[in-house]
Amino acid sequence: MYFETFKRGCILSYKAILLSCLSGLVLQGCGDNRVEVDASLASRETTASVTHSEKSEASFYRGASIYEVNVRQYSEEGSLAAVTRDLPRLKSLGVDILWLMPIQPIGQKNRKGELGSYYSIADYTAVNPEFGDLDDLKALVDAAHANGQKVILDWVANHTAWDHPWIETNADWYTRNAQGKITDPIDDQGKPWGWTDVADLNYDNRALWQGMTDAMKFWLIEADVDGFRCDVAGEVPTEFWNFARPQLDAVKPVFMLAEAEKPELQKAFDMSYGWEFHHLTNAIAKGEKPASIVHEYIVDRINRFDADHMAMMFTTNHDENSWNGTVFERYGEAHRAMAVLSFTVDGMPLLYSGQEASMNKRLKFFEKDAIDWGDYELQGFYAKLLAIKESTPALWSGADGGRYRPLSHAGGNDQVLGFRRSHNTGDVDVWINFSNAAVTIKRDQLPVSDGVLWGQVKIVDGELVLAPYQSVIFGEKIALVDS
Repeated sequence: MYFETFKRGCILSYKAILLSCLSGLVLQGCGDNRVEVDASLASRETTASVTHSEKSEASFYRGASIYEVNVRQYSEEGSLAAVTRDLPRLKSLGVDILWLMPIQPIGQKNRKGELGSYYSIADYTAVNPEFGDLDDLKALVDAAHANGQKVILDWVANHTAWDHPWIETNADWYTRNAQGKITDPIDDQGKPWGWTDVADLNYDNRALWQGMTDAMKFWLIEADVDGFRCDVAGEVPTEFWNFARPQLDAVKPVFMLAEAEKPELQKAFDMSYGWEFHHLTNAIAKGEKPASIVHEYIVDRINRFDADHMAMMFTTNHDENSWNGTVFERYGEAHRAMAVLSFTVDGMPLLYSGQEASMNKRLKFFEKDAIDWGDYELQGFYAKLLAIKESTPALWSGADGGRYRPLSHAGGNDQVLGFRRSHNTGDVDVWINFSNAAVTIKRDQLPVSDGVLWGQVKIVDGELVLAPYQSVIFGEKIALVDS
């Protein structure tokens, strides 16, 4: 929802390192916390303890990436057909999952701006005519499936537009204020969220549960979509999601992404947002927190979530871009370093529409504001990251991925981060410099492996020197890919 106040790298010999054309960022070392952090991480089992891994085809998702499609702004015509035409490029980029922002008709009553918010749904089982029709969606899904890709729809279960038919036919499905009138979303203290263009749904009425589930099943049956990204999932009762998931899987195995970071949602969802991780990256970029805070986050997440439950890691999305700023505004020169982090730390990486085009503008949320794709300036950068992610089991998500281990850095720069992803197919070490100063990593802190997957680095007297805002990924088993 909107908040208004708010991819094989070059194999390089370690002894005679060749230069790659790409560089990234570094996070801080773990310092004195190493023993404590390692002990906590060692407690994690690498075998999944729950789940939907068979239902959601974990073998596909473990090395996958996700791409958020803003249909309105994706092209000048703003259509599903335009997205379908661009699928070959997205496939070459390395995209595995397409997440379509809401494609349903947008409410007219209390609409914000000229075109309104995608998240003000006027009909759960129709396609916004501005984007095309159901046949256009089917064509997109069919083309994606032919490419070996999945398609998930953004699902808004918390509220509807004020002119949704349910307002008239099922008024008792909505929340009412102290005056007995249907209200926009409010918090537990009755304070409005400010989402005045939508009406809040009341899940105390169990009839709503089946009505909402049936609406979701429509898209599985009629368009063969592969699952849902569920908007403000944590504000909808967990019991509803647990009720709906088996019914959805009975139609076809689905993949479910929650816009929340709540352990209690794991029964119904395969992946959740790495919200806290994202907030920490912003704080690191501002110098408000040391890079080692990432280690603490990973430990906390491992302790709270099952091994097979994935986190979606991102540096931007529709909310962040529109309301909080572009990656250039929030990360500055560290934006590529933060991308390397989000693609290599435990989780599934997200790309947002235009990110591979080095988009440096906040897309208007309620108006037409098409992306200027230019020459796709960062396509090669992200394609390489995605290829490394997919082809390197140590970097996969969930229980099949490598176990996270902090690496210490004795240089005293708290904006340098090092970690290892340990896996029986081979370990991967990642070093990232988030600072504006060169950093030296001692030889005894570097991996035995001679393979360097990524990074423009040099060795001086047996030490690795990272330039400002530079990243390096060390590993053994990676296919040669041009820089």
